[in-house]
Amino acid sequence: MRNYEIMYIIRPSLSEEDRKALIESLNALFDADESEIKKTDEWGVRDLAYEIDKESKGYYVVMDVAATEAVRAEFDRVIGLREDVLRYLIVKEDE
Repeated sequence: MRNYEIMYIIRPSLSEEDRKALIESLNALFDADESEIKKTDEWGVRDLAYEIDKESKGYYVVMDVAATEAVRAEFDRVIGLREDVLRYLIVKEDE
C-alpha cells in the first residue's frame, strides 16, 4: 500500500446535494481492498488560475489516502470519466 495525496476540483455550479453525493461516491472507492482515507479537506469554492471549460471558480477537495495500486488506478479511471470534475491530480508521497 502506498500513500497518495489527491486533489480534485468540482464544478461550482453543482448543487450542494449533488456535490456531497459525488464526494461520497469517490470516497467509497477507497473502502475496498485494505485502502483507507486518512484525511479529507474540503477547501470550498476558490478562484481558478485560468478558466477551465468556461469556469473561473471551482470547489476544491484534498485527500490523503493509503491505497493499493489497483484502487488508485480505479479511482483514476472513474474520476477521469466524471464531467463534474474539472481537474484532478494524484501525487504519490515518499515513504
